[in-house]
Amino acid sequence: MSTVDALTQVTVKTPDRMQELGRRLAGLLRPGDLVLLSGELGAGKTTLTRGLGEGLGVRGAVTSPTFVIARVHPSLHVGPPLVHVDAYRLGGGLDEMEDLDLDVSLPESVVVVEWGEGKVEELSEDRLHVVIARTVGADAAASDAEDDVREVTVTGVGERWAGCDLSLLQEV
Repeated sequence: MSTVDALTQVTVKTPDRMQELGRRLAGLLRPGDLVLLSGELGAGKTTLTRGLGEGLGVRGAVTSPTFVIARVHPSLHVGPPLVHVDAYRLGGGLDEMEDLDLDVSLPESVVVVEWGEGKVEELSEDRLHVVIARTVGADAAASDAEDDVREVTVTGVGERWAGCDLSLLQEV
């Protein structure tokens, strides 16, 4: 059974900052990494993944794969491809996702699964869980931007993340 090895929380105030968090996170990732993204609709999961794609230097615009379930973005240089999966429409666990061959893609790719919690953890004992939660502005006079703050919790699970300093992500 895996244990939590690394944890950090980041306050993100704008979509640009969410994308920047993705770029920073990309600097920590390597082939074989599995990233699970959780958060309500519109929380910023795809925006974060767009930043990951930029940070990894992959080809193609990173958009929500809701209707195609998965998109592969090849690297523009020597880095790993990004496999971006949206498991929102998939009700079952790993069995329902077998057709995507994520277990085959994982060793050479960075696999990001939106709505993957409770569905794909079996793919790897080592993974990152990224939970994006909206916070509500306390001041009624605050601007809309201030009301749209996200609290992002990044948790590294398994030996791969043991000793990894995820606090470096807090500088967004």
